[in-house]
Amino acid sequence: MAKAGKPLVDFAIYAIVRLMVGIIQAIPYRAGLALADGLAALAYHLDKRHRMVAHENLAFAFPDTMGNHVPGGPKKRDVMVRATLRHFCRLVIEMIWLPRVFQVGSWKRHIDLGENPAPLIRLLLSGRPMLLATGHFGNWEMAGYMLGLLGFKTFAIARVLDNPYLENFLIQFRQRTGQTILAKKGDFDQIQNVLGAGGILATLADQDAGPKGQFVPFFNRPASTHKALALMAIEYNTPVVVVGLAKIAEPMRYRLEVEEILEPADFKNEPAAIAALTTRYTNALERMVARHPEQYFWLHRRWKHQPPIRKPKKSSRDLAAA
Repeated sequence: MAKAGKPLVDFAIYAIVRLMVGIIQAIPYRAGLALADGLAALAYHLDKRHRMVAHENLAFAFPDTMGNHVPGGPKKRDVMVRATLRHFCRLVIEMIWLPRVFQVGSWKRHIDLGENPAPLIRLLLSGRPMLLATGHFGNWEMAGYMLGLLGFKTFAIARVLDNPYLENFLIQFRQRTGQTILAKKGDFDQIQNVLGAGGILATLADQDAGPKGQFVPFFNRPASTHKALALMAIEYNTPVVVVGLAKIAEPMRYRLEVEEILEPADFKNEPAAIAALTTRYTNALERMVARHPEQYFWLHRRWKHQPPIRKPKKSSRDLAAA
């Protein structure tokens, strides 16, 4: 049962967010970036819990360069944590400014298509269903926004926010160029229909899947990963395109990185096809993150769950002695 007064609290939070959005849109972009940097510094000092999560994650991911195994390791991690906070605070400013600066005639000022976009473009025009796999990396919101702006009908899987007013506001932003948002929980039939009709489906593929997820290596440590992406790819013969938009310059300049295109047919003879495909796309995400570590969301607990520790089976000698 919802708590009494919660709708009022939700609306008050929504009103504050809308006010802040209006203020940020009214000030110059450079001033917005300065505001973001100030908020990042404030978050670093006030949000100890997420700061420590980021330190722990970086120690696992880069033990030879940022971990405790080398002199000055914690200091290097601290620099990366600050850079990560700065990147994601700036990302919020960019999302607010996106409708103002990102138009059909201006998108090339903000997106570099990278070294070889041709395979992705061919797939986009082929009429085949396609799964776009990315992570909390770079500017994942801009990717869907761009595809919709260029006339591609895309669908993205997202978690529904607890605040209904903020959820509706965010949905309007995400769908303003033609992208359709599907709920991570509750829209599974529609997700299947998209792939069955040859649609383009985007998802964040780096979220912890709980104790029953598929455990695959991510920076040399088991990470619980959702099986659904690999299952859908194999069931619908859908290529998995691992992509990211990496920040390369200001103002708001990104490069498209098509890290790998995985065909499900390549895994049909694998004894554990789901695990193999999940491992491959996770490895591809890892390579992108390794090139731009400050642009990854180290603040979330990617390794929250670990494989259960299996007790060794007792030998017949042990049983006889018992």
